[in-house]
Amino acid sequence: MKFLDLAKVYIRSGSGGGGCISFRREKFIEYGGPDGGDGGRGGDVWVEVVDGLNTLIDFRYQQHFFANNGQSGMGSQRTGKDGDDVILRVPVGTEILEEDGETVIADLTELGQRLRIAKGGNGGFGNLHFKSSTNQAPRRANSGQEGVERTIWLRLKLIADAGLLGLPNAGKSTFLAATSNARPKIADYPFTTLHPNLGVVGVDGAEFVIADIPGLIEGAHEGVGLGVRFLGHVERCAVLLHLIDGTSGDPGGDYKTIIGELEAYGGELANKARVTVLNKIDALDAEEREFLKDEVEAATGTSIMLMSGVTGEGVTDVLRALRAKIIEMRAAEAALGMEAEPWQP
Repeated sequence: MKFLDLAKVYIRSGSGGGGCISFRREKFIEYGGPDGGDGGRGGDVWVEVVDGLNTLIDFRYQQHFFANNGQSGMGSQRTGKDGDDVILRVPVGTEILEEDGETVIADLTELGQRLRIAKGGNGGFGNLHFKSSTNQAPRRANSGQEGVERTIWLRLKLIADAGLLGLPNAGKSTFLAATSNARPKIADYPFTTLHPNLGVVGVDGAEFVIADIPGLIEGAHEGVGLGVRFLGHVERCAVLLHLIDGTSGDPGGDYKTIIGELEAYGGELANKARVTVLNKIDALDAEEREFLKDEVEAATGTSIMLMSGVTGEGVTDVLRALRAKIIEMRAAEAALGMEAEPWQP
């Protein structure tokens, strides 16, 4: 299945049915009077979060969603049938944006959430509704209310506990493949990863979700390489795992490149809790490991960990550090009241 995290959708709710002008005409009934029924209301357009989806690929093949119009009223006091609703089924973590692509209408982060984004028009009144003591034979009825037509954007931000960051070929996909059942493409050339991957990682009997996104390079915030298009997928993460290639020749510079891109991206991403790891130490001897560790720690201003995703050396320690950091940050969010209010259907 192809990955798609942004889709433009055109929606329209149904218009209400028109009211009916009708009079009762029956043999042996001297005073019939008005009996025109009301029109049915138009269908609504809803967005619903469902299980089993992790991409917006369905909206590549269908971009127009139109609810049915309400049926017009009929004689004998019969109300028209309401129009059927239309439901857009989306994965957890989908944002709904206005046509400008920036104004957020809603952020759907829980399974089962349901939001009406276009209300159907009300049905018009039939002439029975206008009957009174001074107007016993009204010859007027209302037309139905028009539906709402609008253009929206759907943007998916994957929900994970930890997000992987690093330059291309830093070993992010290798780490994900070694620690989970995810099978991302792995090769010895830059930008092997073209779309985000999710993996469920287990350590000490506990599980958490890691998101792997395409590598960043200098100038990514200006559109160089794959740009920062996929950085939104790690915005929701509690912790960032920053992998640095120990064989790159300038690991300290690599660290500063990624941090510079996070700061240029804006928001809170650059301030998120991070676990920094020097990867590919299987290619280094003991002296090189110690030298590069000191160099990166001088650049980061904090202690770092050593790991090899290929041999598994240090991987368990990194996972334990990640898990401890995730627990710490989630607890801090709860204490600060940053958790969303419980959703009420």
